[in-house]
Amino acid sequence: MNSTVDRSPRSTQQWQAADAAHFLHPFTDFKALAGKGSRIITRADNIYLWDSDGHKILDAMSGLWCVNVGYGQRALIDAAARQMGELPFYNAFFQTATPPAIELAELLSEVTPPQFQHVFFSGSGSEGNDTVVRMVRRYWDILGQPDRQVIISRHNAYHGSTMAGASLGGMAGMHAQGGLPIPGIVHIQQPHWWEHGRELGLDREGFGLMAAGWLEQKILELGADKVAAFIGEPVQGAGGVIVPPDSYWPEIQRICDKYGILLVSDEVICGFGRTGHWFGCERFGARPDLMTFAKGVTSGYVPLGGVMVGDRIARVLIDQGGDFNHGYTYSGHPVACAVAVANIRLIQQLKLVEHVHDDVGPYLAQQFAALAGHPLVGEVQTCGLMAALQLVKDKSKGTPFSSELEMGMVCRGHCFGNGLIMRAVGDRMIIAPPLVITRAQIDEMMALVRRCLDLSLADAQRQGWMG
Repeated sequence: MNSTVDRSPRSTQQWQAADAAHFLHPFTDFKALAGKGSRIITRADNIYLWDSDGHKILDAMSGLWCVNVGYGQRALIDAAARQMGELPFYNAFFQTATPPAIELAELLSEVTPPQFQHVFFSGSGSEGNDTVVRMVRRYWDILGQPDRQVIISRHNAYHGSTMAGASLGGMAGMHAQGGLPIPGIVHIQQPHWWEHGRELGLDREGFGLMAAGWLEQKILELGADKVAAFIGEPVQGAGGVIVPPDSYWPEIQRICDKYGILLVSDEVICGFGRTGHWFGCERFGARPDLMTFAKGVTSGYVPLGGVMVGDRIARVLIDQGGDFNHGYTYSGHPVACAVAVANIRLIQQLKLVEHVHDDVGPYLAQQFAALAGHPLVGEVQTCGLMAALQLVKDKSKGTPFSSELEMGMVCRGHCFGNGLIMRAVGDRMIIAPPLVITRAQIDEMMALVRRCLDLSLADAQRQGWMG
């Protein structure tokens, strides 16, 4: 069969034309993108990207929250090449395993909290959260409580975009497409002090207790004998880097313990050092029964996800016997697992968790705190190497911009135009740079952030949007 793919060098315009003709992008208005044209990223190194026109870009989003060890790490590249040569693929069905999958399972049991000694592999975080739904319900069924079906999540949470993952998430725009959520998944309000606690006059810690109390209210409303689990991200990432008050997660844990429901920590974004701890649940004092991971497990070099299964659940699944009728072709993919092992070893070797906890995390917090005085900024939040800026129309009152102005997109446009990848979630500007970032690179990033805020402010003033 003759190939029709042209491998000769192409201009940016040629790449964009081919992209528009054939590639449907995630979370995209296809018509709008076809009219505008995609950015074509061609290479990367450390924390930087280059596009097809040769522009250098500081990647303050780690790809998509995932390139924790930075781009171009030979240890990961060599691990993939070596495994491809030895055994590029075999499955984990039919009572079969491969050495990389076993080695990664062992290593994950070492770096995760002590209750986790078992792992179920998937290909992504979305698949991991689908697995959570299946495993939670299987657990209660084995225990003779099949009516415990309901999983409680939160509004504005993100748990993936598969049918179950998008249902667990609390994004209204996703639920509006496809008849979601699926049955047996309900939501409570998020612990977002800026939106829900500030106007009530509550301090953050008092609000954290109140927000956790919404879980207990929902359990009592549904009946504890119907509730299977509560799932949450330690820090809501795609929702806008919503850092909960320190009082929130310990109270959530107390409520789960009181009613005997399972606690699931979605660590797809927060895992593998992002918060300055190996996992976000350790930062906030929770003891989950299940823990979803992906992204940072391979630093995004190849796809891999999974669920850490706590002893409470593993012992029931193992000791009671019977098939768990669930799995994926790529569960425990040997190349992905080999890269993950190399990635975790590199995180340990470079002491990146300590680097975030002791050095660049506190430094980033200090630098972002200095932005609190900017006329556009109403709130600053940081946690490890995640940070958010809430853009406001009136700083003295915290008045938001009207949604049709899309102030966050204005700011994001200036970021793209000035060599910075910074994400807009509504009017909340967020970053999550690679964990290898240095103080000097944080200074470089902050200069770009300030410039883009100033340009956005000038636009807002010129349009008469302020005050």
